[in-house]
Amino acid sequence: MIDWSEAGPGDPLFDLAILTLGHEERLGDLLAGYGTDVNRDVIRAWWSLRSLLASRWLIEHGFDPSSPGCEFDVLRSRM
Repeated sequence: MIDWSEAGPGDPLFDLAILTLGHEERLGDLLAGYGTDVNRDVIRAWWSLRSLLASRWLIEHGFDPSSPGCEFDVLRSRM
């Protein structure tokens, strides 16, 4: 089954960023299959934006930012 609920036009690097969010060590493997003509800085920017937006939502809905969580861990690793 394919879920198209979030399908839409956009930057394909966003999809690559979501696939590797919190798993930077896998980015090279992913790009080996995708192609090497990719700006890794754009993927890192998408990681940061996605993490910030998700973190905001989580905090607004009572999530404790001191608890382990992918979005917070990604942001902390960039500090």
